[in-house]
Amino acid sequence: MEKRIYNFAAGPAILPEPVLKEAQEQLWALPGVGMSILEISHRSKVFDKIIAEAKEGLKSLLGINDNYELLFLQGGASLQFSMIPLNLMVKNKKADYIVTGSWSKKAVKEAKRVGTVNIAASTEEGNFKRIPKQEELKLDPQADYVHFTSNNTIFGTEWHKEPEVGNVPLVCDASSDMLHKKIDVNKYALIYAGAQKNMGPSGVTFIILRKDMLERSSDSLHTMLNYKTHIENNSLYNTPNVFGIYIINLVCKWLKGLGGLDGMYKINKEKADILYKCIDESGGFYKGHADKDSRSLMNITFNLATEDLEKKLVSEATAAGFDGLKGHRSVGGLRASIYNAFPKKGVEDLVSFMKNFQKKNG
Repeated sequence: MEKRIYNFAAGPAILPEPVLKEAQEQLWALPGVGMSILEISHRSKVFDKIIAEAKEGLKSLLGINDNYELLFLQGGASLQFSMIPLNLMVKNKKADYIVTGSWSKKAVKEAKRVGTVNIAASTEEGNFKRIPKQEELKLDPQADYVHFTSNNTIFGTEWHKEPEVGNVPLVCDASSDMLHKKIDVNKYALIYAGAQKNMGPSGVTFIILRKDMLERSSDSLHTMLNYKTHIENNSLYNTPNVFGIYIINLVCKWLKGLGGLDGMYKINKEKADILYKCIDESGGFYKGHADKDSRSLMNITFNLATEDLEKKLVSEATAAGFDGLKGHRSVGGLRASIYNAFPKKGVEDLVSFMKNFQKKNG
């Protein structure tokens, strides 16, 4: 197939075309190396430079200072559900979790194996249509940390401002909106994100860890589950996803070319506004799942009047070159994931398709 279709998949997700083209050009042999990125040793000077550039790119984009360590690990966010409590839930053996979707529920399940979990707030009643308000949070000042998920891929909700947690360390699963805008990293003790949504291919988990948190990691932990192990070995204790880190480095360069994360956020806002406007002005033909003040810029979820009509739209959309629009089984309906790399023209073309579909079926 010569023509690329529009990829609305929630993850693994769309990558920037300039990044794909550069990777394609260098896949046979990296310039001056004579080997493919898929072949080089993770112990080589070539890869030393790639991983150092990736770290510096992320530090520059996010404004990360020297109080933090950066890691590229494996096992996805799912492994972090266990590593975080094993490393951090050590002083009082308890932590606060804010539950806003399926992934935060899975994080709670693993944390309960280590200590006591306080559900500081949950929006499960109502099928996770919203983000809890600050005054709803029942936080424990003695908690070892507070955990939240910044963007909920399945339900299409997003925190537009991080929760205020006082002096308790704040931990965030940012898998599906990392790099979509500038954040104040200094408010966090730990941020983790699977790369496959917005940063690169699957197989890499990016972690920003405040250095003082390392004091909590016990030497009695299994070697691979200890953050100290990976810090001391520059994410190279075992063979890392060399190709994935290489792509993250290229993505960082692409983002800088767009004006950094402030420029990216402006584009993301424009894209989301176009699609939400179509939904809101459809006279109820399309109904957004998330409350308006909790809407995600990355994952836009909506329903039609009947399941048959939704299936018809997905079928016709797929035939027209719009792939990945079927919603998650938890919500049904449709989901358009418009991550950083998704083009504005693709959103405009989808809106045109949706308006024509409404004319024929409304």
